[in-house]
Amino acid sequence: MSVAYVVLAVLLALVLGASGRAKLVKDEKIVAGMTAIGVPGAWLPRLAALEFAGAVGLLVGIAVRPLGVAAAVGVILYFLGAVIAHLRAGDAKGAPPAGVLLLVAVAPLVLGIATL
Repeated sequence: MSVAYVVLAVLLALVLGASGRAKLVKDEKIVAGMTAIGVPGAWLPRLAALEFAGAVGLLVGIAVRPLGVAAAVGVILYFLGAVIAHLRAGDAKGAPPAGVLLLVAVAPLVLGIATL
């Protein structure tokens, strides 16, 4: 077991959980940001579910590394989609945070593969 993987997986899972929760409770700031880039409000529960699934997969991946690797791939794709959505909408403020989380999600993938 890689300590670095565990730390990154737990931290990223916490971020994903907080973000998913904000989407479920329809936090005003989140809803405004999503509306600004053209994301329909009906998508918020689905996006939250994807974030929760990624968080759970990363945490279970501590014990079952292939699942953690698969979850990391899913989280990377999720944030790649977020970056693309922000860029297509011309939202220069929203793209960098999503890009940082995209890069952070690469670390558990690399560490997960390295410790299979």
